[in-house]
Formats: sequence, structure tokens, C-alpha cells
Amino acid sequence: MAAEHTIPVEDLADRIETGQRLIGLDLGTKTIGIALSDPGLMIATPRRTIRRTKFSQDAAELLDLCERENVGAIVLGLPVNMNGTEGPRAQATRAFARNLQKLTDLPITLWDERWSTAAAERVMIEADLSRAKRAGKIDAAAAGFILQGVLDRLAGLRRGASS
Repeated sequence: MAAEHTIPVEDLADRIETGQRLIGLDLGTKTIGIALSDPGLMIATPRRTIRRTKFSQDAAELLDLCERENVGAIVLGLPVNMNGTEGPRAQATRAFARNLQKLTDLPITLWDERWSTAAAERVMIEADLSRAKRAGKIDAAAAGFILQGVLDRLAGLRRGASS
């Protein structure tokens, strides 16, 4: 398996094959929100939330999904503090990435998720979803915002390379 832990988002485009998707993960203490891109790497779609159990079971479920959905890379939301520092949650996310990398050759990139949950909640409130419905979907929606940020960055890099 790959020795590296994570790669910069700018290197993702060179590491995935045409038609492969990206998976975005919002790693919480109790759940993992999941979003998938389309094969053209344009649109992130929130998919579901899984309840966390043991790392080995969570990893097996995620990697099985990656295989079924033709995923070429994993995007993990990195919970950076508002002042740019990293606390215990960011350290836990980096540890999750290191442990997951031991089980797969898929490249993993980290993406600053500072505003993802707040943005997802704002959209859900605007859509008039009840608090109960928001609670069940917020992690997947946040994963969608994380993944869309990466997709938008990749699109910007493609535009820059073509000009």
C-alpha cells in the first residue's frame, strides 16, 4: 500500500483516471457524512451518513463503497479552527487518513471544512427542513460542501491550465 498519507488537492487530477469519481467525507465523532462526485468531476451529491463503529468496520464500509462507485480518490474534510490552527478533531482526522491509507492505494486529500456544516445547515433551513430532518442529513450535506469545494478548485486548475 502507499506510504504517503495525503496529497495536495492540486495533485488529484493527475492521480485519477477519466470516469472515476471522488468521494467526500465529513468525519464526525459519531457519524461519517458521505458525498460522491459525478464521473465528470463537476457536481458533488450528498449520499448518506454512516454511524461510526470501529475503525476497521468503518474503513471496510467506505472502501467497499469506493470500489462499487469507481472512486479514484478520497477527500476528507479537515476541521480547522477559525483562526487556522488545528485542534484535537483535526488531529483525529489526520490519524484517520493515516490509518485509512494503510488499507488502500487510493490517494487521500484533506480539505479545510471550516464553513461546510454551517453552509449545509443554512441551505437546509432555507429549504424549510425540520430540525429532525436536518439532523439526519447534515453530515452528508456537509460532505457535499467539502467535496464541491475540491471539485471547484480542480475546475479552476483546469481552466488555468487551458488558458
